[in-house]
Formats: sequence, C-alpha cells, structure tokens
Amino acid sequence: MDTKAYITSGILELYVAGQLSEKENQEVANYANEYPEIKAEIIEIEKAILDLSAALAPNNVPSFDSIKNRLDGASETKIISLDSKKRSWMPYVGWAASVIFAVGLAYLYNQNQELSSEIKIAETEMRQMELQIAEANNSLEKSKQLLSTLRDKNVTVIPLGGQNVSPDSYAKAYWNKEQQQLFIDAQGLPEPPEGMAYQVWSLTLDPLTPTSVGLLEDFMNDDNKVFALANPNESQAFGITLEPAGGSEFPTLEQLYVLGTVSS
Repeated sequence: MDTKAYITSGILELYVAGQLSEKENQEVANYANEYPEIKAEIIEIEKAILDLSAALAPNNVPSFDSIKNRLDGASETKIISLDSKKRSWMPYVGWAASVIFAVGLAYLYNQNQELSSEIKIAETEMRQMELQIAEANNSLEKSKQLLSTLRDKNVTVIPLGGQNVSPDSYAKAYWNKEQQQLFIDAQGLPEPPEGMAYQVWSLTLDPLTPTSVGLLEDFMNDDNKVFALANPNESQAFGITLEPAGGSEFPTLEQLYVLGTVSS
C-alpha cells in the first residue's frame, strides 16, 4: 500500500472530523492498526485540531467532555477508535471543528460591526466638516459683501468717541444717506450687562432731537460686531447709549457710551 498517497488523500482529516461512513471508518481504523505511519498521522491531525481550538478561542470553546454530555447519542455514524483511551472523545472531534468555525464566524461578524461603526463615524465627521467649510465660505462671502458696502463712495464714516461713562469705548458709523443704510462697527464697546442692550440714536443738533435707529441685537453672539440698521433720518450726529433690554423711548444720557458728529 502507498501510505504516503493515502495520507495525502485527505481521508484521514475526514476520519478525525467524523465525516466518513461506518464502513470507511472501519477501513481507516484497520489501516491505522496495520501501518504505524497512518496511525501517527491521525494523532498529529487530532493534536493540530486541539491546538487550533486553544489558539482561536481558549475561553469560549467548550471542553470535549461538556460537548459529549450535551450531544451524547446525537451522531448516528460511529467512528472506530484507534484505542480505548480515545473512545470517549474521538466521535466529537468533528463537533469541536464546528465550534471553532462558529467562533471564527462570530469574530468576523464583530470585526465587521466595528468597521461599519467606524465608517458611520467617519461619514458623520465628513458631513460636519463639509458644513463647516460651507459656513466658512458663506461667512467669507458675507464679509466681502460687507467690505464692498462700507467702501462705497457714497458712505460717510463717522468716528464715535468714548464719553464720561466709558472713556475707552469707541465705535464707527458707516452711513449711506442715499440708500438710508447705517452700519455700526461696535467692536470697541464692552459687552452689555445682563438685561441691558445698546441703542443707537440719530441726532439733530439745533434743537437737540434724538431719534432711535435701533438696538444692537444679540451683541455677545455677534463675532464681528458689525450691525446693519435702517436710517431714513437727516442725521447730524450719532450716539449709542446703554438701555434696558427692549430699548427706551428717549436716551439715558448718563449711559451715553459713544458720540460723534457727521462732517458737513
């Protein structure tokens, strides 16, 4: 008999896994008793399966004894043991291989779930980045439009200097009389206290008559501190006072922060 060809045929692996018929099992057992090299190869295959089981899932793969207790009598095909010492667990080597395979599938499933989660996180971060870029582009475009408006030849620039209540404060008014637009650059004003708001006033000087132009709304959340207001008035000066939230009918002169006159 060509034992080398028999060993390399794969029948011994099927024998150990319990996948042969009873007649084929008997034939392999007879050859193993007759040829020591066949018996040695069977032992090596059994050892390899046990080593693989320990390497893949040492904490999860059940012992052969526990498998035997649960599955005793479940297999109709009997495997003929090489000796009496192996008779108690040899029929269950095939089940052990199935357990190893199941552990491998579970591992791959978990890896796939983790990969899917990482892909979803990356997609979310990408969408957030795209929104940030879009917002930045939109903000840049608005800044360009604002600069273009403030640099219009019809715009008069009025510096507003600090007054007694806050000498270090300053602001600028950009007034386009033709378009009745007023832009207030309030970067030099301190943040108003809670419950208070800055109110802009258009002034005529003779007699002194204040007219409210509007409030610098949401002052603390406005990053550039440039506010657009409508001003249809024949203004000779502009002032900004600190008023209760919602504004006042007349300016509180004790809270006049900045003031400036329009050049004639």
